Amino acid sequence: MDVQDLLGKVAQHLSVSRAFGTAYEKGGSLVIPVAFVAGGGGGGEGTSGSPTAGASGDGGPEHDETATDAESTGSGGGFGGVVMPFGVYVVKDEQVRWMPAINANLVIVVAFLTLRMIARARRRAHRHAS
Repeated sequence: MDVQDLLGKVAQHLSVSRAFGTAYEKGGSLVIPVAFVAGGGGGGEGTSGSPTAGASGDGGPEHDETATDAESTGSGGGFGGVVMPFGVYVVKDEQVRWMPAINANLVIVVAFLTLRMIARARRRAHRHAS
């Protein structure tokens, strides 16, 4: 797969159509789903083969001062993304209303992490006060 193909696939996954879903009508209202879309990627390439000094210093053929590492090459890449629903816009009688989507699991995790950070901060403050 070449770079152009990879970038084309990334563009498909991080597009406006992911953030704003297909609008539909329900009960005389136009409903437009909205989501948070984020992503990132990276890649790398490396080679090795620079001269190295002998590890044991015995001057043997395996550890000669002019020996070079076996020629190494490498490449890699990755891509990740997240799509989370935020809510919907509801259009009815020329009025627009925002209705947020509430993810109960996310609320629970954030509440747990917040309580944990508060407990740690109190323990640290108590230790430093003693």
